[in-house]
Amino acid sequence: MSAAPKSRLGRGLGGLIAAAKTTPQPHADAKLDHAAPHATTAAPTAAAGYQEIGIHLIEPSPYQARREIPVEQLSELAESIRAEGLLQPIVVRKQGERFQLIAGERRWRAFQQLQIRAIPARVVEASNASAAALGLIENLQREGLNPIEEAHGYASLIRDFDLTQEIAAERVGKGRASVANSLRLLSLDADLQGFISKNLLSVGHAKVLLGVEDPAQRGLFARRVIEEGLSVRALEKMTQTAKGHVGSLTRKPRHGVPAKDAAAVAGIEKKLTSHLGARVAVLHSAKKGRIVIEYRGNEDLQRLLEKLGIEA
Repeated sequence: MSAAPKSRLGRGLGGLIAAAKTTPQPHADAKLDHAAPHATTAAPTAAAGYQEIGIHLIEPSPYQARREIPVEQLSELAESIRAEGLLQPIVVRKQGERFQLIAGERRWRAFQQLQIRAIPARVVEASNASAAALGLIENLQREGLNPIEEAHGYASLIRDFDLTQEIAAERVGKGRASVANSLRLLSLDADLQGFISKNLLSVGHAKVLLGVEDPAQRGLFARRVIEEGLSVRALEKMTQTAKGHVGSLTRKPRHGVPAKDAAAVAGIEKKLTSHLGARVAVLHSAKKGRIVIEYRGNEDLQRLLEKLGIEA
């Protein structure tokens, strides 16, 4: 007698849906024709194998990893559905008298935009964890998530369902190392995560920045990458050079300086560093002080002079 096959949620969206308990219906592979010459007309009868569900009865998933759906993408999808019909139904699960989306939020929103009253759907029975994994897998397979959204998706699986990284990786068909590296992005500062989400920084840049311990220095490097269009290799070289210069800005201990003043000076240093895009040290005492700005080479000096409005 052969052993029962091991349950695995990491074999793709189609396999997951097939493995889920689906509401019994006749099977068909027919195209779902929902081209709507008039946006206010109701959708035609669904192809066999699916059922029509009123748009107003469907709710978005609380486990949706995608944070934003670009308006232009949604409009393009709506026009495609208007012209060619719906090629793939959405996937939902029953929640009381309503339905909760598992996969297909963009298609559902496109139908709302077209003012079509009902949408073909496959109804499956799925636990919260399975529903979350299904939604994340669909987005990953469609490459619909930016790296930060993907990381939040993994984090949600682990946090909300008390999974280990290894089990979460298995559920979405990824290697554990891949999931672990993705989760590391969430340790970056919020502004850097925003840069990655907007594709101003690549994941390659982010990996280099993760090796920089000082948050202010990380922010400085990130801004230089964006402003100067630096490659990952150039960023690596810059961070290595910076490590070699650690301690180059020496300062005297702030003996006798009240803690409140010391905190204020540290805040000024941080603001100057951010504004100038260069490491700044404020050497402060009650009677006098100095501001020291570090630069690297003639080009960096020229950049700083222009930033300060000084002609060389």
